[in-house]
Amino acid sequence: MISIADVREAAARIAGLVHRTPVMTCAALDDLTGVRLFFKCENFQKVGAFKMRGAVNAVFSLKEAEAARGVATHSSGNHAQALALAARLRGIPAFVVMPENAPEVKRRAVAGYGAGIIPCAPTLAAREETLAGVTARTGAVFIHPYNDERVMAGQGTAALELLEEVPDLDVVMAPVGGGGLLSGTATVCAGSAPRPRVIAAEPAGADDAARSLAAGRIIPSVDPATIADGLLTSLGELTFAVIRERVAAIWTVGEEDIVRAMRLVWERMKIIIEPSAAVPLAALLARPGALADLRVGVILSGGNVDLDRLPWLLDRRRPETTKG
Repeated sequence: MISIADVREAAARIAGLVHRTPVMTCAALDDLTGVRLFFKCENFQKVGAFKMRGAVNAVFSLKEAEAARGVATHSSGNHAQALALAARLRGIPAFVVMPENAPEVKRRAVAGYGAGIIPCAPTLAAREETLAGVTARTGAVFIHPYNDERVMAGQGTAALELLEEVPDLDVVMAPVGGGGLLSGTATVCAGSAPRPRVIAAEPAGADDAARSLAAGRIIPSVDPATIADGLLTSLGELTFAVIRERVAAIWTVGEEDIVRAMRLVWERMKIIIEPSAAVPLAALLARPGALADLRVGVILSGGNVDLDRLPWLLDRRRPETTKG
């Protein structure tokens, strides 16, 4: 299980290669939630998401002989972009298996960072089978999107920076999909003094992490349905081991609340976040008084949005029915 020492080593390794993102506040959102909020803005990170931290730590942890063969992964979005850019920074090849239904904006970004894109059917089995063929052909090192201790430690550096800047937090919140960000965050909080509680947030339509924590075993995600497309994956064995020990609770929240929270951040903070990043704030807004008067850090996980498909405009863009 990773330790805060691993996260500190990751922070030293990635320094100068990733942004130290700002911590922002918003009085209007404080009033709406009844808590004092401190937002760690990973939407301003390179590639627009926290994923850059873990990818850089993993890529720059490789020995020269390993790195020379390149790196490979399967991802539909932010991890793909992050690994592509991390590989470019180290001057090595990157191969990314992407499902055919991946957002076009993310596909263009991966290609723009210089990675080779290998399309596959939009199933986990197809991803894994295609990736196995890529690594066999190229010898590239597989970097898992989240179930990798190097990635987990790298993601934890966001919380490390947050607590360095705001050391007296009562609670730290993060969204949970595969658990890389959450496990890194929980590791940092568990190793800090004072020790803030960690509460995760998850869409109700993709609530496998909440059910897994309650059951004490991994319950895979099956047919998740949520606008928060970054939170569709199941937990990994490595991430779940940390979450089970170090996370106090996982709150779930509905789709309308996620869209409302996302829009509030755009309108009140004047910054762009993606639906997955809005989930912790949505969970707070849906539970008035749950953390009343506490100091709460919230990791805004990313800001990669398809501007042609903003959630509050989708209904308006449906074709009108032609009448008689």
